[in-house]
Amino acid sequence: MASLPTGKQSLVRTVSTVPFYVSRKQCNVSLSNKKTGNQPMSKQRPETKAIRLQTPKTGEKEHATPIFLTSSFTYESAEDMAEAFADDSLDVNIYSRFSNPTVDEFIQKIAALEEAEDGVATGTGMAAIFSTFMTFLKKDDHIISASAVFGSTHTILTKYLPKWGIEYSYFNMNQPESIEALIKPNTKLLYLETPSNPGLDIIDIEFVTAVCKKHNILFVVDNCFATPAVQQPIKFGADIVLHSATKFIDGQGRVLGGVIVGKKELIKELYLFIRNTGPSLSPFNAWILSKSLETLHIRMDKHADSALKIATALQNHPKISWVKYPFLETHPQYTIAKKQMSNGGGIVTFEVKGGIDGGRKFLNALQMLSMTNNLGDSRSIASHPASTTHSKLSEEERREVGITPGLIRISVGLEHPDDILADIQQALEKS
Repeated sequence: MASLPTGKQSLVRTVSTVPFYVSRKQCNVSLSNKKTGNQPMSKQRPETKAIRLQTPKTGEKEHATPIFLTSSFTYESAEDMAEAFADDSLDVNIYSRFSNPTVDEFIQKIAALEEAEDGVATGTGMAAIFSTFMTFLKKDDHIISASAVFGSTHTILTKYLPKWGIEYSYFNMNQPESIEALIKPNTKLLYLETPSNPGLDIIDIEFVTAVCKKHNILFVVDNCFATPAVQQPIKFGADIVLHSATKFIDGQGRVLGGVIVGKKELIKELYLFIRNTGPSLSPFNAWILSKSLETLHIRMDKHADSALKIATALQNHPKISWVKYPFLETHPQYTIAKKQMSNGGGIVTFEVKGGIDGGRKFLNALQMLSMTNNLGDSRSIASHPASTTHSKLSEEERREVGITPGLIRISVGLEHPDDILADIQQALEKS
């Protein structure tokens, strides 16, 4: 740890349950815990880390983590202030756009759950994606991306990156062997979602890692649909993992947020970009997200149990052409999903007969499920990607990434699965 300037010793804080130093640049998960007989934090299970990694207690001895809702931090002297600004290696809080203890706690937890060295948080998931692209790509560089990506990511790739002289190429998630032929001398980064949004395509992360390492390409995985409770891409070789924390990580549709984790040297570059350009996460949102992580594993197990039950029940329904869920044996990448995911996640997709009109009729017939473009909520949500989240894609582009006219995406919530299924079935009968 870098030595602190005079008067900053108070920033090195000790908590009676989990002593550690909250750092904006270094994620130290090898922590001791007096309540477990000095058992190293690194030996504890992820579910425990999500709860016990916590900002050190203040003098008030609070049990729940407080919110450090402050825009800036003070100094003991003018010399301390000058040194804090002069030396970027010092782990000193300066300004909440740079770092904040509440935000740091959230980052620490995600890094621990993803088994990453370090991390940085952003105001939204799209800010995490855009910041990653802007940090590691420059004019005349080339990026390879899965064609099955979120609509706004598609817009960045196809509209904004070319404007700044950055080339892109798409590959089909169902044809990973096609990646290598797309690689150019100026290819710097490969990006994908697995499972993909909304088609639930799965790709073998280890296979893609091998290709990227062979050609010295940075490998970035969007782990939003799975969450670190279900899948840890770094274990399979990914360099950087990012999330829209707005989804399952929050879990109740309350706040926006994004987070990026990975190797220290990569996160340092990302941190400097985010610090200087401003897409930082607010302390309040970070507090919500950090508390949400305490129940992430339990929630994801429940989401997945219900999703599998619903997906199984909907197979062979006369109003549905097909059902897709990673842990259904009919999923094209079922074997890969079982290899790298602990469960199938909380999203189910199916094709309603009748095309776009059939999809809209289905949504309009729902009585309990919410109609919104979000996902990962405690409340079940139905959406129609062809007319909403992916409407900016041409019909041909949607077809190429598996977004058919009647595709319905169900984010399975925490209600009783029989009640969720009953609403879907009655809406199908009316569509």
